[in-house]
Amino acid sequence: MEGVRKGRPPVPPAKVLAAADALFADAQTPNSVTMDAIAATAGVGKGTLFRAFGSRDGLLDALWTIKLATVRAAIEDDAPPLGQGSPPRERAIAFLDALLTFKLENRHLLRAREMAPRVLQSQHYRWMHGLLQNFIQEAFPNGAAGRSEYAAHVLLAALHIDLVEELLVSGLSLAAIRQAQAAHARSIIADGLG
Repeated sequence: MEGVRKGRPPVPPAKVLAAADALFADAQTPNSVTMDAIAATAGVGKGTLFRAFGSRDGLLDALWTIKLATVRAAIEDDAPPLGQGSPPRERAIAFLDALLTFKLENRHLLRAREMAPRVLQSQHYRWMHGLLQNFIQEAFPNGAAGRSEYAAHVLLAALHIDLVEELLVSGLSLAAIRQAQAAHARSIIADGLG
């Protein structure tokens, strides 16, 4: 049987991502999770990780893609408040609320990814920013063109996981954070762009 490559059988990416997710969830600090540790937990060589994901950030982005799928599905669905049947300003507020929930549910992953360099250039951040910017522009088509890009960055910055966790540690409840976030978003979108 010439031409048949011997060696380890291919490892399903889902197994590697599950191993990485578990390691990040158990880690005290995101930087303590190395590609060596992920490879060992998944039972693969480190080279396999780099071939499959390119880098640690690539692996984190692949994991983020899987976790973010429910938020993306809700956006594509027509059901309110995220669906196309809702007014754009309310969609923006619902989207920010969905992101807050997503970040809290996946804080171990977000701590690792948001600490990485160039996170604002990641495909996920660009998607979140672009979608939020579009909602703002749709809400105020005559006044938002030049300011919507900045407003979207400002609103997303308020969702940085370190800030959200600091608010929780300071004694604010999740309900209070959600309420304050919605009020802040309404204010920025209406007062700043209307």
